[in-house]
Amino acid sequence: MGLEGQKITVAGAGIGGLTAAVALSQRGAKVTVLEQAEVITEVGAGIQVSPNGFAVLKALGLGEAFRAIAVQGEAVELRDYRVGDLVARLDLGLLPEDQPYFFVHRADLIDLLAQEARAAGVRIRLLQKVESVTLGERPVLQMGNGAEVKTKLLIGAEGLHSKLRTALNGVQAPFFTRQTAWRATIPNVIGHPNVSRVHMGPRQHMVSYPLRGGEIINIVAVQERTGWAEEGWMHEDDPENLRKAFKGYGGEAKRMLDAVERVGYWGLFRHPVAPVWHKGRAAILGDAAHPTLPFMAQGAVMAMEDAWVLADALDGADDIEAGLAAYQARREGRVKKVIEAANGNAWKYHLSFPPVRLGAHLGLRALSTLAPKRLMQQFDWIYRHDVTKS
Repeated sequence: MGLEGQKITVAGAGIGGLTAAVALSQRGAKVTVLEQAEVITEVGAGIQVSPNGFAVLKALGLGEAFRAIAVQGEAVELRDYRVGDLVARLDLGLLPEDQPYFFVHRADLIDLLAQEARAAGVRIRLLQKVESVTLGERPVLQMGNGAEVKTKLLIGAEGLHSKLRTALNGVQAPFFTRQTAWRATIPNVIGHPNVSRVHMGPRQHMVSYPLRGGEIINIVAVQERTGWAEEGWMHEDDPENLRKAFKGYGGEAKRMLDAVERVGYWGLFRHPVAPVWHKGRAAILGDAAHPTLPFMAQGAVMAMEDAWVLADALDGADDIEAGLAAYQARREGRVKKVIEAANGNAWKYHLSFPPVRLGAHLGLRALSTLAPKRLMQQFDWIYRHDVTKS
């Protein structure tokens, strides 16, 4: 079929939508991105881009530009919450030189992708809120301003509340995981090294890593609780509530918590992977297709992988429907495996029964000291997977 001259509409200018727009336009498609916000931005702060995500950026010609805005990670450190004693260290330097691991401000990556999209001829239209989608021979979007947009091919990349996901699958209720999370950025008050630190406490943990050349620190703190918060990224909380929830944390963790002045708060919900990713001339990607919990740091990276595979599958197919079917077939098994890993990861950080906690920490410490490569190799199936070569 080829994509030369194909007119494609992408709903959503987040990481997945913009990556798709770049990948499609580089193959000759005429892409329009519809974004409901008044500016291209992204709520949130830091994300981690593992080697499998960097492979996509390199293939799009953005490798060096991305390096300039990101912090290359040296390790992941697991630490005890009380005074910050090191439990285990996963040395990211053991990854191959061409498979680096990065921390980046989400807004900086969005800016880079938007610049590349515009340079490739993508038209980005702001203040375009999609109210509903009607599927048919050509998808029709009903917009918040009353207009209708007809398109030859629609890609839904609008995240959790995708209207196209609903059109394809109906309403699927998520369920609360009994975990809530806070997110904040602070000045680098502790000289945070270029590592991701996980301070592990009973039924809670806090992740921190540097952004923007080490000038600021990204913090995500997760706690198990029976009460729940409304899902989303836009809810602000009183920093004192965060400090109260993590009052047992000492050392550098406490210094970081004390520096928080503004904090977002949300409940963590588990969503089913959408059974239907495509129909006719419409398809979904990223969180619209397969939302994931943040415990493997793969949400944004899975969307980037989706975007590359979608463009590649369409470019090599005889027709649009066959291309979309190939896209889901190539992606569904992998994202389900990643999501299952994320679902099962939180408990490892939240051990509360003292003998179990002590035994687990001793085992991790021994493994990271005696067999560091083995500790890292458990992630090979994620990090060394390169969709641009498969």
